[in-house]
Amino acid sequence: MKNLYIAEKPSVARQFAEALGVKNAGGGKDGFIETADSIFTWCVGHLVTMSYPHVYDEALRRWDMATIPFIPQTYKYEIIANAKNQFNVVKRLLTREDIACIYVCTDSGREGEYIYRLVDAMAQVPASTPKKRVWIDSQTEEEIKRGIAEAKDLSAYDHLSDAAYLRAQEDYLMGINFSRVLSLKYSYGIKQYLGLDKCVIAVGRVMTCVLGMIVKREREIRDFVPTPFYRVIAGLDGFEAEWRTCETSAYLNSPLLYKENGFLKEESARTLIRELTAEPPVELVLEKVEKKTEKKAPPMLYNLAELQNDCSRLFKISPSDTLAIAQELYEKKLTTYPRTDARVLSTAVAKVIGKNISGLKNYAPVASFAENIMSQGGYKGIAKSKYVNDKQITDHYAIIPTGQGFGALNGLSPTAAKVYDLIARRFLSIFYPAAEYEKVSLVLTRDIKTEQGEKKEGTESFFASFKRLKKPGYLQIAGMPKETKKDEEGEAGLSEERLAALAKLKKGDKLPVASFEVKEGETTPPKRYSSGTLILAMENAGQLIEDEDLRAQIKGSGIGTSATRDSIITKLVDKQYINLNKKTQIVTPTFLGEIIYDVVYYSINSLLRAEMTASWEKGLTGVADGSISKEEYTEKMNSFVVSNTNMVKGLSNQYQMTRLFDRTKPYYEKSKKTTARKPKAETASADAK
Repeated sequence: MKNLYIAEKPSVARQFAEALGVKNAGGGKDGFIETADSIFTWCVGHLVTMSYPHVYDEALRRWDMATIPFIPQTYKYEIIANAKNQFNVVKRLLTREDIACIYVCTDSGREGEYIYRLVDAMAQVPASTPKKRVWIDSQTEEEIKRGIAEAKDLSAYDHLSDAAYLRAQEDYLMGINFSRVLSLKYSYGIKQYLGLDKCVIAVGRVMTCVLGMIVKREREIRDFVPTPFYRVIAGLDGFEAEWRTCETSAYLNSPLLYKENGFLKEESARTLIRELTAEPPVELVLEKVEKKTEKKAPPMLYNLAELQNDCSRLFKISPSDTLAIAQELYEKKLTTYPRTDARVLSTAVAKVIGKNISGLKNYAPVASFAENIMSQGGYKGIAKSKYVNDKQITDHYAIIPTGQGFGALNGLSPTAAKVYDLIARRFLSIFYPAAEYEKVSLVLTRDIKTEQGEKKEGTESFFASFKRLKKPGYLQIAGMPKETKKDEEGEAGLSEERLAALAKLKKGDKLPVASFEVKEGETTPPKRYSSGTLILAMENAGQLIEDEDLRAQIKGSGIGTSATRDSIITKLVDKQYINLNKKTQIVTPTFLGEIIYDVVYYSINSLLRAEMTASWEKGLTGVADGSISKEEYTEKMNSFVVSNTNMVKGLSNQYQMTRLFDRTKPYYEKSKKTTARKPKAETASADAK
């Protein structure tokens, strides 16, 4: 009798074989590797997929209002055409009489579970064959052996399997029904408006919500009207101080103000300056001096979304490219499992984390830091820190280096090497102390008088703050901040000389003002999404929801999952609903994308709302953990699809199209001026998914 190990990819199957003592496991030309007591095979991704509607009934091949909503009682599946050969290999192996136990080694997550379960069902594997699930966090030999030794019965993951099936069915039902009903109802009007030969309105549970985020942001930018404002700045000996209103100010709650630190009109700012200089000597009185040390802790570890955001910002690569690199690093045993939402370590891995750190002594760029951490022993108390929290982990802990596999580094692309370095430095940072800044804040005041020299009811305040990096701490690893005149908080850099001068100041000191000046500023529109910030916005969908109770209800549930968010962006680009600038990674909607947004807005509006999409994802999480039954979820899902499909069927076609184009014409006119190319027509041969 033999054990059968089934992985998702040939390379992973070979790693399992090598971990179990198979030398030179590079064979497998027949789709598997066999030894005296083991067999190793693979799925090559998905081998089985959901069948299109015409497989149920040939009449469903034609898009017709009479045949929707389409809700199968029992879903049909089929083997993917170009994967039939490997499926047949896998089926024959899974059903062999000499198989003692099947070890499921597909990726440890919802999608990996789905890939195997489909194959198992399609191959009709006997229920009597023992099956165990291998759940691992890295591809190292040690982790593979642990995963096999601790493998649970496959049935322990039945809830996860239910969630995987339901996710696929949900996307299928919404894609099939909503794409068909909206295309049948509105595509003719869009074709006429844009001059296209064909047009399919492709919508999806996650895809349409993300399109909505991008279009709404673009329209906020397009409709934004800059507001000028005027600040009053005092020039003192070697530094500047900015005027702001406070409780004692004569301008408190004045309609002349723009927020608390500026005026709507320049003349108002100049009036204040005249009041400040109405009587000599022109000086400010030091009301308060505050000196303190601020600590900045190392950031949390990388999950996939944070890694994708940083790689988009630093290296200008897309989330899909980042995921591909992270997967490559994982398969080469350099890092742990990439498709994770967690930014912390588990208690279990924290106990043996010294192995990962010690291994990094063999990685030259951070070897000295790893050596220092090991010699100081600071890692031993990491379990009591915020970087270890079992409650914040669902399937996998954060992405960290394994401390192994360095032979593969030479084969990495330059960008992949940079991504690995990023992960290694973020990991080691948490074992270093916080960065410490020395901060000095000043509050200076002056009583004002009218332009005629009469005392005015008010004492005006000016503020200045400075900070200096005192102890770099973890920044030695993560990278020192660039020297700038002012940081993001508006604090000026503090030199040793300035620190010495400020140290001599005390309350009541009078500082002569060299000059007062008016500095003009202007409000700026919100920034467009980059591919990275869009990924983070999808992960943190709750922040887009105004209702506090609902925001709390879906806390922890984003739009899509760490494994699928990059593919959603890719799908929107492929359908030419959005543009992704490869150099800057900035995302903008196309003309067609804006039209699709408005069609959905005036029909199935809930598809555009982050709270609905995130609540579906939260429901799937509930199915996975057993708190929601698959029957309950199925009923809710089917009801949503049926009611919305029928609602669109009942809408007045002519009225809706007139309403749509009348409302959005101004947007479209602006879009025409900025859209570089006309969107291509889409084929109507397949439903959106």
